[in-house]
Amino acid sequence: MITEREAKKQIIEIGQRLYEKGLVAATDGNLSIRVGDRIIATPSGVSKGYLKENELVTVDISGNKYSGLGKPSTELDMHLEVYKVRPDVNAVVHAHPPKCLSFIIAGENLSQCVIPEVVVAIGAIPTAPYATPSTAEMAQSIHEPIKRTDAIMLDRHGSLTVGHNIESAYNKLEKMEHAAEVMLYAKLLGNVRTLDRAEVDKLMGLRDSTYGLQGKVIRCDDDSLPQGSCNTSTSQDPSQNMSMEELVKVIIQKVLERLPEQSLK
Repeated sequence: MITEREAKKQIIEIGQRLYEKGLVAATDGNLSIRVGDRIIATPSGVSKGYLKENELVTVDISGNKYSGLGKPSTELDMHLEVYKVRPDVNAVVHAHPPKCLSFIIAGENLSQCVIPEVVVAIGAIPTAPYATPSTAEMAQSIHEPIKRTDAIMLDRHGSLTVGHNIESAYNKLEKMEHAAEVMLYAKLLGNVRTLDRAEVDKLMGLRDSTYGLQGKVIRCDDDSLPQGSCNTSTSQDPSQNMSMEELVKVIIQKVLERLPEQSLK
């Protein structure tokens, strides 16, 4: 088991990576590591790219603060919920990856069998039902899906990845965002080809026999995904029923309509 000092150094390093790679903006996101019966977490209102060791807060599983100059994040309860339902998890990373989040806001599903490495390492990426940020609803929304997987999206909010250590949790986030970028390009080119069930079977077999990966995954072809895995919205925006190709055409048309007539000559 790592020490609290080591945990703080790891949080600062991962915070810098999140910030430098654009996976969080301003003071968004939060990180935590479990050390025995205590949780080391990032404070509220501080950029993850400029964390200081004495600002990090130490709390118990109920959120009672032991030390640290900072104020506990308003989303700490979400982290604590993970630790309560997943005794195998020792680190939580919550970020706002822009490409993943764009898919969710657009009503696009990230739980597809497309990239072999993602199928093996992460599996399906379900979306937890919408919950108002910084409220108790956040912890409630992730309670069920996080029991079955190490990587979920939070509707209209961001991502939540977990692992046996913070490096593992961060790597899942980075892989998710890369997968979203690849799928976005594929959609813009016109087609996303998915893997068949037989190939998914072989890949999942490699997860244990060859790679020995820890954590939990939901198969990307699993029909019993947690509630909210396919994003739904109360909005009646007709663009939600369009294909990516149709949506791109509409956007281009709207842009052309707004351009001054002389600029088109």
